[in-house]
Amino acid sequence: MFGRLGWMEILVIVLLVFILFGHNKIPQMMKNLANGLNVFKKELKSESKEQRETSKNVHLKKVATKKTSVKKKPTKKK
Repeated sequence: MFGRLGWMEILVIVLLVFILFGHNKIPQMMKNLANGLNVFKKELKSESKEQRETSKNVHLKKVATKKTSVKKKPTKKK
């Protein structure tokens, strides 16, 4: 993507960003971006933890139903 852009073009783009957003807005935008990424990571961790717990519960339920669903053969009376 940046293969055709030289260092001068990138410098011009950076300068335009500074001019458009100002020196106060850029750190604030980066802080908001970092906070958003942290929230995203926390949600992924909590979601994966919930998935592990639900899969564990499903497995335990399957094992419990297998144990209770096994029927004993009737014994013959003489």
